[in-house]
Amino acid sequence: MVPGASQCCYVGKSSERCQREAILGGQFCFWHDPTVDKSGEDVKERLQALAKSGQSLEGFLLKHAKLGDIRLSSPRGHINFSGSDLYRADLKGAHLYNADLSGCSLMKADLTGANLNNADLRGANLLGAILTDTKVERTKWGPKIKHEIAAEFAQVYDCKKEAQRFYTESEEIYRNLRKACESKGLFEDAGHFFQKEMRTKRLQLPLWTKKRFFSKLVEVVSGYGERPFNVVVFALGLVLVCAFLYFIFGVVGPGGNIGYNSELSIGGNIEHFINALYFSIVTFTTLGYGDITPSGIARAIAAFEAFTGSFAMALFVVVFVKKMTR
Repeated sequence: MVPGASQCCYVGKSSERCQREAILGGQFCFWHDPTVDKSGEDVKERLQALAKSGQSLEGFLLKHAKLGDIRLSSPRGHINFSGSDLYRADLKGAHLYNADLSGCSLMKADLTGANLNNADLRGANLLGAILTDTKVERTKWGPKIKHEIAAEFAQVYDCKKEAQRFYTESEEIYRNLRKACESKGLFEDAGHFFQKEMRTKRLQLPLWTKKRFFSKLVEVVSGYGERPFNVVVFALGLVLVCAFLYFIFGVVGPGGNIGYNSELSIGGNIEHFINALYFSIVTFTTLGYGDITPSGIARAIAAFEAFTGSFAMALFVVVFVKKMTR
């Protein structure tokens, strides 16, 4: 910096102040001044030179910047682009491997064919970003995107319209991320984003409606078709619950009534429960050997379990095959 010149007032997330010289008569340097146009042809070359010298690009304001095919490499091993504003920036074919883009605004940025492998995009604004043929292997997205977090905060403070808007935008972003992952064969990531997409779609529905209840049920039972283990847990839970109900209400076996009996010892009641569990399993799988039969209320429970069991087994096959054929 030239002696006597004012220093840029930008302070980064690590509380370090920008060491560049402020524009004459201003408070910020060229890169942090929101009033300076960054759409010039020389911006790309200047950025590449800064990155190559190991300087931080944190908080740069690059709206509408023409950065197509930019190659950012740093002796540090990664580029610190965090907190930058790349609104509607042209980043087609950009090499941003291992770049720190956390907290960036990539709203409506064109990332067609860009390399985002191993990049950090946690907390980034990806609304309207074009991700056609974008490389996203091992990209860090974080457990929730920025808009979903904002929607949850809006709900906490009972700002229903804001929450609805943020959930709608979250659904759009998750859909785009799913499509980007599918196009690159990253089906595990695509499945994760599909679940997120469906969840944010559900949260836009009015509370206490059939569609919202059914959507939640599908999420719990199968993870929207992405989690076969959920189906297994649901099946085991249903079998155990029904076995307990058979034990309480009683079923009829070869030796008489099978169920809880206060006159029996603990061992005797455990034996009855094991028999009730056996009956629950054969009912769930619709085998129906006929050695134990339900009576009274247990008949309704058995009918419900048999119907739900046949559905659950079919669901497991569908979800499992879907996962294995990817």
